[in-house]
Amino acid sequence: MTAAPAPPALLHGVGDRALTWLDKHREFFRPTDQDRASGAALIERLKPIGELAINMQVLFREGVAGSRQHARAGQLLDFTWRELLDGGNVLAALQHEEPFSPVPLEVYATFHELGHRHPALETALEVVRRTATWTTLELVPNRRLGVLNAERRVQLPPSADFDQALAATWLGRMPEPWTVQYHIAYDLTHTIFHITNWGEAPERIPAALADYLARYLPAWMDDWADMEHWDLLGELLVVDACLPRPTLDGQMWERYAAAQSDSGAMPIQHGMPAGDPEEVFDLVHHPTLVAAFASAMATSRSLSAAAAG
Repeated sequence: MTAAPAPPALLHGVGDRALTWLDKHREFFRPTDQDRASGAALIERLKPIGELAINMQVLFREGVAGSRQHARAGQLLDFTWRELLDGGNVLAALQHEEPFSPVPLEVYATFHELGHRHPALETALEVVRRTATWTTLELVPNRRLGVLNAERRVQLPPSADFDQALAATWLGRMPEPWTVQYHIAYDLTHTIFHITNWGEAPERIPAALADYLARYLPAWMDDWADMEHWDLLGELLVVDACLPRPTLDGQMWERYAAAQSDSGAMPIQHGMPAGDPEEVFDLVHHPTLVAAFASAMATSRSLSAAAAG
């Protein structure tokens, strides 16, 4: 028996609470002087900044933000570009220090789509992308998809064949579904994120992959919900929203929403950690970003289904 879909108010509420928490804790995203002194540390700090930008872009794109959410998301995007990234100078500096790191390109892609430009960074990327090293970087398959998707977003020629890169991923090979362990599950979800450009174009999922996911995704969500792994469950809920016929499972969303703290933060697994606010932020910012992402995608699909009758 198929579970009833979650009501839009439940879906929207998860994202609204998550966005409130992210806005309140925006300063914790800021790179420190110690981060800037180390390329590796700065790359780790840039990942959540890039994820924050993607989430705000998804809110705008899906059109599910109310006036308060819309204003808050816009302010967060402006804060991210102008203050956290210094108008792109942070990305350009990292590109100079780590020329073959794909992270500056991947983070810049979101802002490029939103109309921001940094000519010096684009020039540096143009130079490095002419090298053989750029096309032979040893990346795991779903990371290669991420680079190709970033190139597509910045309107650059692809450095490899997208379909071949997809075929090399775990998901692209559609293996035994009972082997979806922790690291495989994250590879799977990010493969879908890169295929669809973070949910923008779900029609890009090949039909065979969509059928495979529709068959096994509900069982995977049950497993990770039973383990109370809210971060991974949230990513799987995004995948569900990208399918041609998403379940938007009401019972699953009720379990997910119940795990969210009163503050709006989402724990990574089980309950909220306690301790120093900065340390807690480092533990829960990713699942909270995922909650905002999942909420925007599911709310959009729910409203579209309602409009279609």
